[in-house]
Amino acid sequence: MTTQVDDYIDAIVEDVKRRDPDQPEFHQAVEEVAHSLAPVLSQRPVYREMRVLERMVEPERAIHFRVPWMDDEGVVQVNRGFRVQMNGAIGPYKGGLRFAPSVNLGVMKFLAFEQVFKNALTQLPMGGGKGGADFDPRGKSDAEVMRFCQSFMTELWRYIGPNTDVPAGDIGVGAREVGFMFGQYKRLAAEFTGVLTGKKLDWGGSLMRPEATGYGTAYFLAEVLATDDTTLEGKTIAISGYGNVGAFFIEKANDLGAKVVTIGDEFGFVHDPDGISGDKLEFLKPLWTIHRRPAKDYADEFGLKWVEGKRPWVVPCDVAVPTATQNELDGASAEALIANGCRYVVEAANMPSTPEAIAAFSAAGVKFGPGKAVNAGGVATSGLEMSQNSLRLNWTSEEVDARLHGIMKGIHRTCLRAAEEFGMAGDYVAGANIAGFTKVADAMLDQGVV
Repeated sequence: MTTQVDDYIDAIVEDVKRRDPDQPEFHQAVEEVAHSLAPVLSQRPVYREMRVLERMVEPERAIHFRVPWMDDEGVVQVNRGFRVQMNGAIGPYKGGLRFAPSVNLGVMKFLAFEQVFKNALTQLPMGGGKGGADFDPRGKSDAEVMRFCQSFMTELWRYIGPNTDVPAGDIGVGAREVGFMFGQYKRLAAEFTGVLTGKKLDWGGSLMRPEATGYGTAYFLAEVLATDDTTLEGKTIAISGYGNVGAFFIEKANDLGAKVVTIGDEFGFVHDPDGISGDKLEFLKPLWTIHRRPAKDYADEFGLKWVEGKRPWVVPCDVAVPTATQNELDGASAEALIANGCRYVVEAANMPSTPEAIAAFSAAGVKFGPGKAVNAGGVATSGLEMSQNSLRLNWTSEEVDARLHGIMKGIHRTCLRAAEEFGMAGDYVAGANIAGFTKVADAMLDQGVV
């Protein structure tokens, strides 16, 4: 039976590659999930009979549109916009909008596919989607960003809604961009609804939303460490990105007694052996999220060495937390981390580790938490924002943080239980994939062939 199931999975993966040969990130995401599902597909043949996985790897809807806008010089610019509504079996599509030059349909499909499992793990009623544009907000004026966002939403608004699809922010999309898009949606739809999350508090946002992904990552990491009867106290941590996720992960890691010693971007990294805290952390918080400034500015501000053209994974650490973008941590980086004594890796970004890196961590006994579980705190708190919008009230930061902490503990527990049930005890990757898959798959079975 195992060979038969493996052949079945291989056929699905090969079909995905054949149909969309120019989407390597999507291929990678599907392959990683599909092969970890072999035990559940073997024990529950109904999923194969009803072709659940075949349906799950095909978006329910993929929207691709033109975004024309005028820059400050009066020159018309044209970008591409996307929204992939991957799976709505357990709730409205939910997932961020990313504005970055690397955005294309394949990247959006990979992110939407991952989002399906991530949202299912939160146990909140949210389907999976993702969107964005190949627009780079860096170096743009507020007026240019506003004009772009208004043009983007002029096309997108007809496909979204509080009970249909609720986008949020992602790389390149913060409160400023969400505000401009929300204003245009409100203007076009003539209604004030919870159609976007990541809003400012004064007009429908939730306390703790900016902190959520970073805090949630720290909470998940604490649970992983607890399985080895240890804590974050005294641990040295290397991270990569320095947006909301990185900055607020640092804040919570500091609270829990750890020391974060790196940040970086696509141009290089800085090593701060004393740790990023106090005034240095306050300087860092708005560096990208508000000012869109490079990580080197942190090094320059505090007289630290900037390492050009390299990733921070060469720095000795106890824990590595990739917080930037996909495939930023490769096999060679994994081997460097292992050689320098790293024993834990948790992904605060979406699929930041290559298959070769994950294999190296597994072979070395490094505990590895996949992004769909580790960084689910952001979308979980977006779900809590949706609940608050529906109720027309705001919870206190303590209430939201307590709910977030509970959700992350629940995700950790769910991953371990699913992995153990199917004979892969301690495997967070398999546990996250299986738990997310079975929740969505059962809902799909209940709802018929749609």
